[in-house]
Parts: sequence; structure tokens; C-alpha cells
Amino acid sequence: MELAFAKILESIGEDPQREGLRDTPARAANAMQFLTKGYQETLEEIVNDALFVSDTSEIIIVQDIELYSMCEHHLLPFIGKCHVAYLPTGKVLGLSKVARIVDMYARRLQIQEHLTKQIAEAIKKVTMAAGVGVIIEAEHMCMKMRGVEKQNSIMKTSMMLGQFQQNQATRMEFLSLLQLHN
Repeated sequence: MELAFAKILESIGEDPQREGLRDTPARAANAMQFLTKGYQETLEEIVNDALFVSDTSEIIIVQDIELYSMCEHHLLPFIGKCHVAYLPTGKVLGLSKVARIVDMYARRLQIQEHLTKQIAEAIKKVTMAAGVGVIIEAEHMCMKMRGVEKQNSIMKTSMMLGQFQQNQATRMEFLSLLQLHN
């Protein structure tokens, strides 16, 4: 990977041997490995049996989970927040595990639409919830730094499964609880 970054520097007309760039290929390779560490993680490892028996049957929401991902089309970052809700059916997921699931999928080359779906399906699979709702709001550097250069654009995506998809009242409760925070 270091050699590839050195080649990129040469390709844009830089000298990878100049003082400020000598260690850049190694630093860039380390950064890329960190930014894509989700490929080295599995859902089973992340959850690590952190499911707990509970008689709670009302909506559980983890809101404003920061996320950092990389656009698979331009290898530029998109940054935002994720809101996850689920309706438990006898078991609840450890709170930090929700954020770790978001991170695992975000730390892969992605498009936001697919990321939203992956998170929702993973939460459903792990918790066996009656319903799952995921909303992501993100700013895309590929839209801000290049192309149309629209600085105030935010992309919002949602995925609703089970009761969040089938029952409008459940969906509306989720959306209204998100609004209470703002």
C-alpha cells in the first residue's frame, strides 16, 4: 500500500522523497488501514454475546451516533450521524454494541444507502427485534470538495424493517422521539 501511495504522489507531480513527504506513503497506508478496519471485523465479534434478557417491549433508540465512512466512488470521506431504533422481543443489545455495529460497517468503502441497510439488517439479525429503524444524516466530501461543490448539502437515508415499516404509528413514534432531541 505504501508503494501505491508513493506512486500516487508521483502521478500528481510530487516528489515522494522531499522532506515533507518522505513518510507520507507509510502514514497514508496506516490511515487507510484504520479507515477501512471494518473489513477485519465481524458482527459476531462485535456483539460478543452482549444480548441481555429484558421484558422491555417499547422502542429503544440510540441517537446521534457519529460515523465516518469513505465513499466507494471517490475514496473521499462522508461524515455524519446515525440514529438506530429497535423494538425488542425479549432481549436487548448492549448499548455500546449498537455504536460498534455502526462503526464496523462505516469503516468500509460504502455508499450511504447501502450502509443504512447493512446496519438495519445487522441489528435485526442480532436482536431478533420486531422492528428496526435506521436513519443516517451525512455530509459527503465528494459533493463538497469536488464536482458540484455544494457546501450545505446533507444526505438523509432511512431503512425501516418489521414494525417500523408495517406500522405507521410505530414509525411516527420513532420520528417524533428523534425530534424531541433537536
